[in-house]
Amino acid sequence: MSSARLPLSVIVVSYETRELTLACLRSLYAETPELDFELLVVDNASTDGSAQAIAAQFPEARLMALESNIGFGAANNLAAQEAQGRRILLLNPDTEIRDRAVERLVAFADEHPQARLFGGRTVFPDGSLNRGSCWGAPTLWSTFCLAAGWANRFQNCAWLHPEGLGAWQRDSVREVAIVSGCFLLIDTELWHALGGFHPAFFMYGEDADLCLRARDLGARALICPEAEIMHLGGASERVRADKMVRLFTAKAQMFRMHWGRVRGRIGVALLDLWALWRVVALKLARRRAALAQWRDVLARRGEWHRAFAEAPLLNPRR
Repeated sequence: MSSARLPLSVIVVSYETRELTLACLRSLYAETPELDFELLVVDNASTDGSAQAIAAQFPEARLMALESNIGFGAANNLAAQEAQGRRILLLNPDTEIRDRAVERLVAFADEHPQARLFGGRTVFPDGSLNRGSCWGAPTLWSTFCLAAGWANRFQNCAWLHPEGLGAWQRDSVREVAIVSGCFLLIDTELWHALGGFHPAFFMYGEDADLCLRARDLGARALICPEAEIMHLGGASERVRADKMVRLFTAKAQMFRMHWGRVRGRIGVALLDLWALWRVVALKLARRRAALAQWRDVLARRGEWHRAFAEAPLLNPRR
């Protein structure tokens, strides 16, 4: 089917999330009955039988079962090379579609074609807001607020948690800097113009980088509040220390790529301070289990320092 006739390509990347992925795909088909779309699934060498189960239950999907875990960004790039739709929807395997959310998001995109990049509203299984559907752009101030713990303590304060966008409940149409890759709709032409996700990122940060580069090309990112999905978050990342190191590594890469050498180094120092402050606070609170995790994170700070040094400069003059 030609790209002119196919409105949408849906890409799902799975890793050790067999039952969640199957539930996600079932909800996608159940809640998207009136939209013509293709489904591309990349399994990143799961050992839980994900690929076999997906092939058996969804034979219509184009499944790529990889022999090694190439990371979230690279797996999406691989599938996007085969996408035939006019738009690409990135969908996490730990999500479930609700109330025709995909159809609503595509219709919203049709109404706002100048934006070219779109997201929706995410909630937890109990219906409470999951703020992670979109974010503000990172700055030195926002990173300091995160490091100091203010962002977590004052989540509804836009000044102390600017990346979290304050008390906004994602319940109105709004332009944002970053749409999460868990539920991200993008014009296929724009995706290819950007080269997809930057290969520097393995997991985390690739969606923020993509959106910031898209903004540099004149694209806008809009949130459609009527497109609501359930998103658990972090289902494939089971060890907290590993997750935090991956997050810090991605942030360090982002800092160098988008802020340059000088501001980027300050950002990396704030990451070090973030981990150190957590260790001190947890030691004073005598929370031994959490303290052990954050000591591990702090001890591995060389990983995000190396990632910073190796990340490319998008503007070499900075």
